[in-house]
Amino acid sequence: MTFGARVTRAMAERGPFCVGIDPHSALLHAWGYDDDVAGLEAFALGAVEAVAPHASVVKPQSAFYERFGSRGIAVLERVIAESRAAGALVLLDVKRGDIGSTSQAYADAYLDPASPLASDAITISPYLGFGSLLPFVDTARRHGAGLFVLAATSNKEGPEVQEALTTDEFGGRSVASAMLDHLRELNAGATPLGSFGAVVGATIDGSGLDFALNGPILAPGYGEQGGTSGDILRIFGASAHHVLPSSSRGVLRLGPDPVAMRDAVLRANDELRGLLG
Repeated sequence: MTFGARVTRAMAERGPFCVGIDPHSALLHAWGYDDDVAGLEAFALGAVEAVAPHASVVKPQSAFYERFGSRGIAVLERVIAESRAAGALVLLDVKRGDIGSTSQAYADAYLDPASPLASDAITISPYLGFGSLLPFVDTARRHGAGLFVLAATSNKEGPEVQEALTTDEFGGRSVASAMLDHLRELNAGATPLGSFGAVVGATIDGSGLDFALNGPILAPGYGEQGGTSGDILRIFGASAHHVLPSSSRGVLRLGPDPVAMRDAVLRANDELRGLLG
């Protein structure tokens, strides 16, 4: 089954809310743990136990595990495995992007089922040119995995690149529009949904961008960072039912209480389902 089909089913069964599992140092301390590997493990696996049985997608940010070296990566492997065992899809937030054999090696590391880091989907960066992502695309297709390509992010530095105008044969469109056009092409004809998605901030303006790409859209910034359900409708319009609004701190700050975290996930899904249909 393709990632597009799996994420469509997961969203229908559990709701569209995506939970980030990002072990910030401050959050570890807030939970009463030291900022070390033992604290990382207790925090991350506690979060998985609370949210993975109820969220359609969980999104661990690789950097917060990598900072502890090989032992942190071992914890990340457990987060991926235990989240999937609980029925959640895992979107590994790695934002990789390179060329040639290096892209292929990244793709194998995160998308090949033989890898201990194999996930259902990953985030990737297209800013060495969209064509540089073809090893990721081919590998995702081969293994039924998904990709989320950075398109229109909400960080203040993003517009310097994403709103710049292209100079290709379609000169005059923004770089963000070009990324969405590429994704539209990759997803053409896919049912019930393509496997190639975009990353679009839940607090951006969104005007002038066409989000009808027949693929999933990850919308970080929902909740604690200011994005609302109304913003999801405002930005994405008819494509809102393909959006995965994502929050990390809004759920994790409720820990280590597993019931409070679980209830936050259930409330978010109920709210989003009620508004987005």
